[in-house]
Amino acid sequence: MPECQNCGAFVTQAYARVFTPNGMDRPRVCPHCEDLVRDGAGVRKARSTRNN
Repeated sequence: MPECQNCGAFVTQAYARVFTPNGMDRPRVCPHCEDLVRDGAGVRKARSTRNN
C-alpha cells in the first residue's frame, strides 16, 4: 500500500498513480498534508490555505 513520504498516511493506488512522478512509488504530499503542496522536485508551504 502506498504511503505519503511527508506524513506517512495511506493513499490509494489510483492517487499514487496520478500524483507520483515517474520512477517513484510514493507521493511527496497527500490530501492529509495540510498547507503543503508539490513544487517541482520538492514540497513547499502553500501560499493559501485549503478550504475543505
